[in-house]
Amino acid sequence: MVLEFDGEIISWRGPAPFLFVPVSNDLSEEIRAVSRRASYGWGCIPVQATIGSTEFTTSLFPKGGRYLVPVKVVVQKAENVGEGDTVMVKLSIEFQG
Repeated sequence: MVLEFDGEIISWRGPAPFLFVPVSNDLSEEIRAVSRRASYGWGCIPVQATIGSTEFTTSLFPKGGRYLVPVKVVVQKAENVGEGDTVMVKLSIEFQG
């Protein structure tokens, strides 16, 4: 399953640069519909993500009925992005077993 969307980078919790891109409500519903087949537990879903030209492995986190895409520090630096920036995100979700 491959999804693409634009989203604004937000900060959530903690002293470190914990930055995330919220997945839209509509796409979050699509993800939730397949979450049992993709999750490894606790509602987290492993994904291959791409922001700009940087591809990375991470996990979607459920939060407030939506999912959050963590933006790793290495991605922030490589793409020169931070809180408040709008980025294009590509997610590839692979199903377990």
